[in-house]
Order: sequence, then structure tokens, then C-alpha cells
Amino acid sequence: MARKDTRAAQGNGTIRKKTVTRRGKQYVYWEARVSVGRDPGTGKQIQKSFSGKTQKEVREKLRAAAVAVDNQEYFEPSKLTLGEWLDTWAETYLNSVKPRTVDCYKSNIAQHIKPALGAVRLAALTPVDVQRFYNGLRNKKTGQPLSAKTKKNIHGALHRALEKAVSLGYIRHNPADRPDLPKIQKTEIKPLDDAEIKAFLEAAAGHEYETIYLVTLFTGLREGEVLGLTWDCVDFNAGRLTVKQQLQKQRGSGGVYQLVSTKNGKTRTIAPAQYVMQLLRKRRAAQAEEKLRAGSAWSNPWNLIFTNALGGNLSPQTVYLKFKKLAESIGLPAARFHDLRHSYAVAALRSGDDIKTVQETLGHHTAAFTLDTYAHVTEQMKQESAARMDSFITGLQERKKA
Repeated sequence: MARKDTRAAQGNGTIRKKTVTRRGKQYVYWEARVSVGRDPGTGKQIQKSFSGKTQKEVREKLRAAAVAVDNQEYFEPSKLTLGEWLDTWAETYLNSVKPRTVDCYKSNIAQHIKPALGAVRLAALTPVDVQRFYNGLRNKKTGQPLSAKTKKNIHGALHRALEKAVSLGYIRHNPADRPDLPKIQKTEIKPLDDAEIKAFLEAAAGHEYETIYLVTLFTGLREGEVLGLTWDCVDFNAGRLTVKQQLQKQRGSGGVYQLVSTKNGKTRTIAPAQYVMQLLRKRRAAQAEEKLRAGSAWSNPWNLIFTNALGGNLSPQTVYLKFKKLAESIGLPAARFHDLRHSYAVAALRSGDDIKTVQETLGHHTAAFTLDTYAHVTEQMKQESAARMDSFITGLQERKKA
């Protein structure tokens, strides 16, 4: 049983004094109601109510809401929990994301974010909550803190999901902005030197994946990019390669292979050495012979350059493991397939290619990133430049004396 005492409030909305009887006892409180907009479907006004112990308290809330409505700044906090929003986001708003990245996002949400923060209301999540979450991330088996790289990946999923919530009006600000995350220690790059490259070329001669390894070594393509090359990417007349995609397998057992965009999502055109184009011509002839031998069993729907005996795509894992065996055979057990890419970059810089050309060939976002990655090489080049200048100056001095 409740009684109402409605009074006109100063400004928009109304204030009511309400009396409620519960278990034979009366309780008095004040309630304000204000229109915050109209339903876009029905055109009816949307009402928002505020309650408090005193008339002054609810009047202040009413005035604040009225001002926000007048300034078009009124915000209705979402009642979703973070877990509910993450589920919606992961299933609805990742259409433009690569399949493997989607798998990574969903895994981090299920394993780390939802167990710790899933029950928190989306609108109530604070930057401090997020920071404490990052600080407390541990490996569930060992209890050790997660690596800086893993924390960065988890942050990437949470920040992106909350950014979409901001754009949709569920929350006003992103509480995952500017957290204090540990710095990722860069892995030292170990390109092959001239002697190691020579030894590798000798060891790879006649290997079933020789052409893949050589094309990678002399173009700097990523493993997925070289395995995702298709014949329409090759312009033999102009001596150009178009790098527009990469071969990628979805995570988990039974994951399917797909051709997806490059790492930075951009297409690039490179002009490799003529030696590389000759390798590709030989590969085209070899594939034609493979197709004849396979007969009706041949199937190469993507028109891939590097295929198995029946035209199917190669397994990146197999290509990598066989590279490791080759590297071990020449005394380089720690070498990685990616070191072929680094070896190309170092060789290109030392041969005099400008940093912008190397950056574009490698597909880096900026020349600054390329400079930072290969800083030790550019430092060596500076020293070599200084030595050449010393030699030039010495020559001038000797001619002057003569």
C-alpha cells in the first residue's frame, strides 16, 4: 500500500513523496521522474526515475539529469555484465578479424577474462579493476605470472571489446585505456651470416622444399605469405610479386586452412631478384609435371604455387620442421624459419637498399619499425660508412702531399 504526494519540480520532470507500508510499518521516500528521450520505434517518451530519502536529494539528481538531457549528454548505464557483453561481442562484432585472431580472442575471454571479471556489471568496471586483473594474471598450472606478451594479447581482446561497447553507448569511457603493462622483451634476431647462408644453400640443394626456402631467403616473405602465394600474384613480364594474402590454419584439431589477408591487412608489390623469378619459372614447370602425374586426383582450387603431389596446400608445420632439420645439419639447431626473413633484411640493408624500400618489401607498418628491428645492422653500416670516409680523406691527403 503506497500513497503519493506529487509536486511540480523546478525544471523538467516531477517529484513525488511516496509512502510504502511493509509488514505493518510505513516507509517514506522521495521519487523524481524525468523524460530522457523518445523510443525510436514507438515515439513514446522514455522515463527515468530517481529515488532518495529527502526531497533535496532527488531534486539534485533530477536537475543533473535534466541538464544532461538538454546538452544531449544523458547516459543510461548498461545493465549487462562484462561476461554477457564479451559473449555478444565475440559472436557478433569480429567479422573483419582473421580466424586465428578470433580464436585467440575467444580463448583469452574464456580462460582469463570471464573467470575473473565476467560477473562485474559492464558500467561498473573501473580502470583499477582492470589493472588489478592484469597484475593478478597467472599460469593456472604453474602459478607463475603470465608473460608480458600473453598479457598484451589478453589486454588486446578486452580493450577491443570495451571500445566497441563505448561506440555503441553501453559505457561512456573505456576502463582498459592506458593500463600499466610489463614491457615485452624483444627476441634477439639471429640472421644467418654469409658463411651460414652458403652452407644452408648447399644443404637445401635438391630438398623437396628447396624452392620455398630460397624464395623466402631472397624475398623476406613470412612463412604464411610464401605458402599462400598464388600464380596470379606473379608477373613474369614485369618481374614483380604481389603479396596480398597468407595461408593460415584455424586453431584446434580439425582446423581448416584459409587464405586470409597479410599480417597488416595490406597488399604490397615487390621486385625480387631475377634469380627468384627463375626459381618460380622452374616451379611452374615442375607443378605442370605433378599435375600430369596426378591426373584426375589433382585439385588446386586456390591456384597455389607451392603444393603437395595432388595440388593441395602444404602444412606450415611440416615446412618448418623440415627447415629445422636442415638447419641442424649445418650446426644451427637454434635457427628459426623466420630467421630467413631476417637474413634477407640484413643482406638488403648491407647491400645498400634504402630503409624505405626494405620496409615496404618486408611489409612493416613504418620505416621506424624496420630501423628499430635492425638497429644493430644500421649501426654497423654507420661504422662502415665512417671507415669509407676515412679512406676517402686519407686519399685526398696523400694526393695533396704528392
